[in-house]
Amino acid sequence: MKKPFIQPLTILKKLEQNGHEAYFVGGAVRDSIIGREIGDVDIATSAKPEEVMSLFPKTIDVGIEHGTVVVLHEGEPYEVTTFRSEGEYDDFRRPSSVQFISSLKEDLQRRDFTINAIAMNRHGNIIDPFKGKEAIMNKGISTVGDASERFHEDALRMMRAIRFVSQLSFKLDDETKQAIKKHAKLLQHVSVERIKVEFEKLLQGANPIEAFALLADTKLYTYLPNFAVSDEVFRQLLSYRWCLLQNLSEYWAVVLLVLQEEQEERFLKSWKLSNKAIKEIKQNIVAYRQVCKKGWSSELVYTYGLETSLSVNRICEVLGNGQIEESWIINVHSDLPIHSFQDVVVNGADVMKWVDKKGGPWLSEVLRMIEMNIVNGQLINDKDAIKEWVKSCNQI
Repeated sequence: MKKPFIQPLTILKKLEQNGHEAYFVGGAVRDSIIGREIGDVDIATSAKPEEVMSLFPKTIDVGIEHGTVVVLHEGEPYEVTTFRSEGEYDDFRRPSSVQFISSLKEDLQRRDFTINAIAMNRHGNIIDPFKGKEAIMNKGISTVGDASERFHEDALRMMRAIRFVSQLSFKLDDETKQAIKKHAKLLQHVSVERIKVEFEKLLQGANPIEAFALLADTKLYTYLPNFAVSDEVFRQLLSYRWCLLQNLSEYWAVVLLVLQEEQEERFLKSWKLSNKAIKEIKQNIVAYRQVCKKGWSSELVYTYGLETSLSVNRICEVLGNGQIEESWIINVHSDLPIHSFQDVVVNGADVMKWVDKKGGPWLSEVLRMIEMNIVNGQLINDKDAIKEWVKSCNQI
């Protein structure tokens, strides 16, 4: 049994010692079989939420009405959820009711895809009633039971299916793909926040190009926020090496640049991105366009800083326009005489004193000129040298 399962074994043992069934379930089991890094370890049990809370000294009620309790064990949180079945789905995302049950198989049957409907007991034995392990071996993604029913229950599952294609480099089975085509419009009932989580995971996956192709083939992309573009324009996303990018601000910048989206802030706000994220993405785009127009310079590296400059260079490489050796950017940044205006040895008060003139718009302009001349090596960051330059400047 792999290391992430060792610590929570105590939870399974305690539940079993008190007459309950307990298993590891979901993505952790799937990733263990695949050989991927294991994330959160979740547990399913026949114990009712109140029974779970009575057995462990430190618990958090995070969704007791749906059967989920967080057990804190040795400083780590583990979700422990009671076996359950679900009633009718009224809004394509949530069941109208939840019934606690005693059957592991019935609990697994309500899950989205066969690769996620696998359990493992504390001895490491796999319980796989829906052939999820076989699907993993065949690198296939299919729903548990009828695909149309699963997508009517929760329309976000269509995005999850395509996200798994990107993350795992698996193939979508034909029945699942056809069901997405048929029910794509149901995605409009899902909140933007939930769609964003799946789309960002898709962008950062190992195989986003195949995922983009599926979004295009099924027309699911037309129900993504503000993706009001033609099929031809959307399919341009298939032409780039997304693997060169390293963070979400770079991915979003490339999406906007490829789609030639002009209303950048409106687009990003429609995706409910944070103001901080929007600022970073827009800065990447502005800097990229400057590189395309004027090329790289010490001034550009200084203005945007090392991290943004490196991000922009990766964007340039993906889009095949304006990329430069990364080492050049690192060396230029390292050799800059200053890294912000705070490093300049004079301030506005000095300049006004030297020219005996009150402040105004002219002062900001002169200070900016001093700053950029230092950056470009045309002026030494020395108070006497700057004073001499200011007194000889014919623009004051």
